[in-house]
Amino acid sequence: MFGLLRRAKPVLLPPLRELRWDGRELQLACSPGALADVALDLDGCPFTSIAVDARGHARCGFAFAPSGTDAIELLPRAGRDGAALVAGPLHLQFGKAGLAAASAGAHRASLAPLAASCLVPFGRDVAARGVVVVVPVHDAPELVERCLAALRAHLDAATRVIVIDDASRDPAIGPLLERAVGFARVLRNDVNRGFTATANRGIAEAGRADVVLLNADTEVGPHWLAGLRRAAYAADDIASATAVSDNAGAFSVPELEQYNPLPPGWTTEHAARAAWQSAGLAYPQLPTGNGFCMYLRRDALDAAGVLDEAAFPQGYGEENDWSQRAARRGLRHVIAGNVFVRHARSASFGDERRLALGRAGMAVLRERWPDYESDVARMLYSYERRVLDWRMRRVHADARAGAVPLRRLLWVGAGAPAWRDAEVWNLRANRSRNELVRSGKVVAASEWAARDPEPSYRALWDWLQLHAIEALLVAEPRDSVVEILCGLLGIARARVGVPFAETAAQALRTAEWLPPARLPSDPAP
Repeated sequence: MFGLLRRAKPVLLPPLRELRWDGRELQLACSPGALADVALDLDGCPFTSIAVDARGHARCGFAFAPSGTDAIELLPRAGRDGAALVAGPLHLQFGKAGLAAASAGAHRASLAPLAASCLVPFGRDVAARGVVVVVPVHDAPELVERCLAALRAHLDAATRVIVIDDASRDPAIGPLLERAVGFARVLRNDVNRGFTATANRGIAEAGRADVVLLNADTEVGPHWLAGLRRAAYAADDIASATAVSDNAGAFSVPELEQYNPLPPGWTTEHAARAAWQSAGLAYPQLPTGNGFCMYLRRDALDAAGVLDEAAFPQGYGEENDWSQRAARRGLRHVIAGNVFVRHARSASFGDERRLALGRAGMAVLRERWPDYESDVARMLYSYERRVLDWRMRRVHADARAGAVPLRRLLWVGAGAPAWRDAEVWNLRANRSRNELVRSGKVVAASEWAARDPEPSYRALWDWLQLHAIEALLVAEPRDSVVEILCGLLGIARARVGVPFAETAAQALRTAEWLPPARLPSDPAP
């Protein structure tokens, strides 16, 4: 019986002659001169292309499992979307040598947290760090209105917003910004100073707070600021964190330098939630951030200074120059792949002027930073970035199959609500173990010991980040360890009525949103 269940050997198709997997690296051999590159599909989605040398050999190492799971389906092709080089998908297991034909109709595992996830260090109070969102505005009232509406929907009352009108000519801007007073601090330039000077004004007005530079033609979604803040404080040497987008050049996902339309029927909120849950926390690096949605740490601004408004008056190079100055001081710039922000691009200038400004800015960058372009080329297709793009391709593929991401909520103990319009995860005690449960299945577990509870607290800290918990539901606030850890990470706490409402949407609409639970203050001497 068990012999019948053994996986068949892979059947290679010309010009592929040999294919080996040692558990971490894929090696293949083709007929010399037959192919310039081989594309690798994982779980039915393009992952990467690898160059074939003159002998017909190619190899691809896997630093960690892109899916976060032990196994995946592999299909090598003669170039992206080209002919398959094997008779059918192959079963590949990470950490175990050998390949075999995949079972027909096998269920594709859901994406799981990455082994290479970059998490906020235990106990770091990222939520308490002051941040100001700076939105320079010049014309384009419809996009500005969309941007501000999204900010209202997806910011807490404690976050300051500064909107600066750079002498817009469109008469609709004035009344629009008047309506924003109260939600945002609205400033106006008497004359058009350009994007960079306007951004610098916002950085100065922010005082000692961190700053997010946000273009007025963007649309943020759920947890965008929490995601940027966590990415920026995942390590001490990070200067900036930039979101990903449907339309932001090197920060576009899943396809670089392209406009990536949302899956049919999806909104920005759907796309943002999908990235939050599925993109992973590997945080690819680049030698620059992108000012369309860029989190700047105040200590990095202190080290590198502000943007160079003399060299880049209209933008298009100012954040790249700043990033290089920060990098020369040993600081890094990361891509927060789990933060999706929609971007119209070129709304204020139009395509022709944008291209002209881009060329002028690049000329300055080449003169100041001769290695900049080669650094971009070296880092743009890093393994971490290929994983990010692949995971977002899988998100899009799942969306086309009808998948819709739901809110991910946490309930502690017995009596968790069962809602169809949300994922309610349950943290429960099972004898000496703490278990994180989703749909009746234990997703993660840790041992708890009263004499030394910290390891279990550390595990919970990691789970909250790895599994993208959006809010903690409580019947009564208790300032428990769970509530405190959520507060440090910026995870909202909601008191919901019992018996529960019929849907999560109803429950959250009527919930009392509580201030973050804080660590007890040190006792007085």
